[in-house]
Amino acid sequence: MPLTETEWDLVTTWARNYLLDTTDPHTQLAQYGFPPEFIGGLRLTQISSDNARALVHQSRTDIQRQLRLVEALTTVDRLAVLPDIVKAQEFLGRLREDFRAHAARDNFRTCVLKNGAEAFIDRQDLRETLRRFVGDPHKFILLVDGEPGSGRSYTYNFLRHIGQHAGFRPVRVTLSHTATAAKVVRRLADFVADPQEGAAPLNPTELNDPLPSIDEAAHWVAGRATAVEERLWLVLDECDKLDPSSDVWDFIGQLGMAIYEHAAVRGDQAPRLVLLGYGRSMRQLPYDLRGNLAWDTARIAEPDDLRTFFDQAFHESPPEMLGTGQLRESAITALVDAAVHEVLRATGPNGADRESYMRKLCTAAEGAIRVYQSL
Repeated sequence: MPLTETEWDLVTTWARNYLLDTTDPHTQLAQYGFPPEFIGGLRLTQISSDNARALVHQSRTDIQRQLRLVEALTTVDRLAVLPDIVKAQEFLGRLREDFRAHAARDNFRTCVLKNGAEAFIDRQDLRETLRRFVGDPHKFILLVDGEPGSGRSYTYNFLRHIGQHAGFRPVRVTLSHTATAAKVVRRLADFVADPQEGAAPLNPTELNDPLPSIDEAAHWVAGRATAVEERLWLVLDECDKLDPSSDVWDFIGQLGMAIYEHAAVRGDQAPRLVLLGYGRSMRQLPYDLRGNLAWDTARIAEPDDLRTFFDQAFHESPPEMLGTGQLRESAITALVDAAVHEVLRATGPNGADRESYMRKLCTAAEGAIRVYQSL
């Protein structure tokens, strides 16, 4: 089971008191087996508390790094003689189990996210598109099309799930009819700024010519996103809500080109761009980006998709009360039938309900999962 925020605070305290209480943190980390490229990416100073926060922050981006950090702490002599070593060894055991579970699981096929609490139904094409997209350094712009209410925005939830396992963090800006390039840049600036420095005072509206200002802002965002320690995916949601004359369209094209240029130099450290609700008939991206695009089309889940979802979810964690063998299979089949029936009934048409069908479907499915988990 992953560590909680409170438990990571305790790990940070251990790192500060027993691992980084030194005037030469680089050498200390090297002696405990941390790779040179990892150490070189840390901003280490003479302040042990800052160094501990930087070490834990960077280690939490990947399950293997988490495991390496806690393994190192359990070998520190000063901690090994204290009662806290029991807790540290418990954390290590949990992380090792978590690592084994991660290695055995196909995270692109996961149907229940966030520790078994959030449903992600169907989207089989998206899952395989993302699998290829993550592994292809030449593809760095993902465009998701589909009818309104088909779950295009819900793609972001799955990106967050995949990012935990693939070593990136998606950050989202939701667009609207009144969105402007300046507003989008300011929002992105909050995400790509150095946490120790705060957002840089970039204001593209201060420049006289709007096109050069948009170009400069796009390169600034791409440059800052490339320079931060984390690998970032920049997500612009609800592109179909933009006014056709909005300058955000120009910014999107310029941002794509800026990422194109940074990727040529910095490779996978450059950010990726995800455009949700971006139809094929909308403003075309620059011609130079044609070989760097990946497309997915969302569609509304049907009863068969819902049945497949519950069948997978129920088989992955069957309660002991269901028994074993054919008896358990029969019980799961009956529970799947009941869950599908109840979810479809709960998401029936309601003229006064403005919530999207896919959102209602997922909410009802999550309720069914909770009932199943309580058996």
